[in-house]
Amino acid sequence: MRLGLIAGNGRFPFLVLEAARSQGHEVTVVAAREEAFPELEALAARLSAEFHWVSLGQLGKCIKVLKAAGVTEAIMAGQVKHTKIFSGGIVPDLTMLSLLAKLTSRNTDGIIGAVAAVLADHGIALANSTALLTPLLAKAGVLTFRAPSSEERKDLEFGCARADVLAGADIGQTLVVKDRAVVAVEAMEGTDVVIARAGQLAGAGTRVIKVAKPKQDMRFDVPVVGVATIEAMRAAGATALSVDAGRTLMIDGPAIMTAADAAGIAIVGREVAMPAGEAPVARTQDRTYEY
Repeated sequence: MRLGLIAGNGRFPFLVLEAARSQGHEVTVVAAREEAFPELEALAARLSAEFHWVSLGQLGKCIKVLKAAGVTEAIMAGQVKHTKIFSGGIVPDLTMLSLLAKLTSRNTDGIIGAVAAVLADHGIALANSTALLTPLLAKAGVLTFRAPSSEERKDLEFGCARADVLAGADIGQTLVVKDRAVVAVEAMEGTDVVIARAGQLAGAGTRVIKVAKPKQDMRFDVPVVGVATIEAMRAAGATALSVDAGRTLMIDGPAIMTAADAAGIAIVGREVAMPAGEAPVARTQDRTYEY
């Protein structure tokens, strides 16, 4: 089949493109000019994938490119900073203007969900963004050599309960706590900025919680953690990280755990209820820790 790849920034779209081509899919890449890394075009050329640059506001052009290529299924991968929409500089075309005019909420779910609906109206279905990258989804249990201490565990439990509420309201998916107090909450600024701000406010010893939404749509806005997350935590003095198993993409694979072990950071995959029909989340082989 010919698969569409709507690409934002980060390594996520690179991994999807490589996986799709390795599985024999023809791919048409539509890359957000303001976000996607320029190296993605070079990778597409090496893998014989069709490639197009499209501005964030050019939804109509994106649809036209995908339909011309015969795409009926697409994957949306990579971050698009929400602040780009509000800071100016993005010129929406008529299709995007029509979409924005109908929105009752301009949060992440509202905007991307509306884009998905417009794509569907044109015969292009959005697929699960992690469908080709299942091995990179976080497993349940302790993922690092070091398990969280008793105090870290209490902070993670405290933080998860509150992060679930924030994610359910589509405010953000990252929360940083210390000594059972909320230090910083993610909104539009992104995970690494939240971690850095928490370090400035509370010093060393913070714990980071990243959660999926209670009804996470796996087609978009899936939580992503990478080596850069661990580097941000190390710089801020954060000591433990909780992610939702089966719902968080560990974008750099085992390198994340290696970096965390070197920094003395504990990572755990929290078990969450899986929707009916989905396979249970795999557990780590050498740990049985739960919280």
